[in-house]
Amino acid sequence: MKVITGCVIRKGNKILMVKEAKKHCYGQWNYPAGMLEEGEKITEGALRETLEETGCQVKLTGVLPIISFSSKEENYIIIRFTAEIIKEDISFDEQEILEVKWIDIEQIKNMKKEELRGYDVNIKLIHDLENNHIYPLEIFDTNHYNS
Repeated sequence: MKVITGCVIRKGNKILMVKEAKKHCYGQWNYPAGMLEEGEKITEGALRETLEETGCQVKLTGVLPIISFSSKEENYIIIRFTAEIIKEDISFDEQEILEVKWIDIEQIKNMKKEELRGYDVNIKLIHDLENNHIYPLEIFDTNHYNS
């Protein structure tokens, strides 16, 4: 099982989105997210992925409903945090990201399946935001424990 973590950064009616450069999702929009690294806390992974994909430093403010899904190869858990910008300094690795920009929520809702990565998951994300399905960060224990 793999864990995907990332941040949904909202400013007014816009969300900071990244346009993917990876071959299997080339040109599709997504919120900044990626695979959790070995030994990394979920919250740390969300902050790292956001910084890597946008250049922005953020503060986590809440967590959206957790999603699980299966592909032919793997099972995944997706944990998405809401976040606010601490320092907006748009920069990114052009091998992984084509563009970073603020996109109006209505525009995201009107994107076609081929424009939006994980279309069903991301449309559900917008629904969760609009219906304030945001939960406290305290559900995550961020202490380090020895095995």
